[in-house]
Amino acid sequence: MNNERTPAGRVRVIGYTWSPRGHEVRDFLARSRIPYLWIDYEHNEAARAEVAELGLGTRSLPLLRFSDGTDLVDPSDEELAEKVGLQTEPGAPFYDLIIVGGGPAGLAAAVYGASEGLRVVLIDREAPGGQAGMSEAIENYLGFPDGLRGSELAERSVRQATRFGAEIVVARDVVGLADDEPNRVVTLDDGSTLAAHAVLLALGVSWRMLEAPGCDRLIGRGVYYGGAAAAIPTCRERDVLMLGAGNSAGQAALYLARYAKSVTMVAPEAEFSDKMSEYLLGRIERTANIHLRPHSKVTDVSGDELLERVTVEDVDSGEQEVVETSTLFVYIGAAPRTEWLDGVLERDEHGFVLAGPDLEGRVEWPLERPRELLETSMPGVFVAGDVRSGSVKRVGAAVGEGSMAIQFIHNHLRS
Repeated sequence: MNNERTPAGRVRVIGYTWSPRGHEVRDFLARSRIPYLWIDYEHNEAARAEVAELGLGTRSLPLLRFSDGTDLVDPSDEELAEKVGLQTEPGAPFYDLIIVGGGPAGLAAAVYGASEGLRVVLIDREAPGGQAGMSEAIENYLGFPDGLRGSELAERSVRQATRFGAEIVVARDVVGLADDEPNRVVTLDDGSTLAAHAVLLALGVSWRMLEAPGCDRLIGRGVYYGGAAAAIPTCRERDVLMLGAGNSAGQAALYLARYAKSVTMVAPEAEFSDKMSEYLLGRIERTANIHLRPHSKVTDVSGDELLERVTVEDVDSGEQEVVETSTLFVYIGAAPRTEWLDGVLERDEHGFVLAGPDLEGRVEWPLERPRELLETSMPGVFVAGDVRSGSVKRVGAAVGEGSMAIQFIHNHLRS
C-alpha cells in the first residue's frame, strides 16, 4: 500500500497519464478548485498494489481515494461533484431567475441578482468559471495590476453569490427552453424541468475543434483543448506544440513554459500581434523556451495509441514539416453551443444569440413594453457574455453585461 500522507481534504487520483477520462477528471477537480494528488498507475508500483488490493482492473481507472476512507471508481462528473460537496440538484421547482452558464457573465448576474432580493439558481454543465476560469493569469482586468488567476476569480465570485443566497448547481446541462406564459421553463439533461419568471443565458463558448486528420481520435491522448493545468503531467520536460495566437493561447504558453522543455506556438497569422495583446506578446518574446512560428497551420495529427507527430505547413509556400511531439494544445477560437436553441431563439449565422436592437425587423414583439437591450426574441429570456451576438470577448465586458442584465430583468418582472 502507498503510505504517502495525504493532506486533509485532498483527493488522490490514480490513473493513466494518457487516459482521456483521467484528464477530464483532473480538469474537473482543477476547475472546481478541489486539491488533488495525481499518481500515475503505470509508473507507480505502490499505486498498482492499491488497485490490485481493491480487486479492480485497469479498465476501472481512474480511481479516486478520499481522506475519509471512501473511493470512487471511474465516476461521472455528477457523482464526483456530489462527493466533493457540490450541489447537483436545484433546491426548488421555481425561481425568480434561472441563469444558464457559470462564466464571468453568469456569476456576475448571480451576485447582483441575489444581492437585490431575487431567488436565483445558476446551472453549469461543468464547474463555474467558464473559459476565464482556466486562465492562469488575467492581467488586463480592472483593479488587479499584478494579474488574477481565473480560478481565483471564479472562486471569489461563487463565494460572493452563495453568500447572497444564490444556488450554484454544477455538472448538469440545460437542454431545452420553452415559453409557458407567464413563466419560462428549462429542461435539464435528466428530463426534469425548472420554471422561473426570467432566464438569463450566459452560456459562454466552447473551444473550436481542429479539423485535421487524426485529431479527434487523439483527444485526451496528447491533443488537448484548454485545461493546461490538468495536462501538466503529460508535458513535463517535453517539447510541446500550441496552435493559436490569441490571449488564451499566450497565457497558457507562459504557464506551460514553466514545466515543458519548450513550447512552440503555431499560428496562421503573419504576426502574433494581430491577435495577442502587446503586453502579453512582450512577455512571451522574453521567455527563452517559447518559440513563435507564424504563417503556419497544423494539417495532420498522428500516432498509434498516443500523439506522436504533427504535420505543420507553411501557409505561404505550402512546405510541410513533420514535428515529433507528444503534446498539442489547441486554442483556435471559440464557438457557441446553442444547437439546442434551434427554432426557439433567433441566432446569427454563427449560432450566437441575437438580442435587443439586433432583432429589429426580424421578429414581431408581442409586448407593449419595448424589448430590453439584452432581451432575446423570447420575452423574459435574456443573454449576456460571449454567447451574445456582437459581444466583446473580454472578461470585463462579460461581467458588465451580466451585471447590467439584472436591471433589465427587474424591468421585465415589474411589467
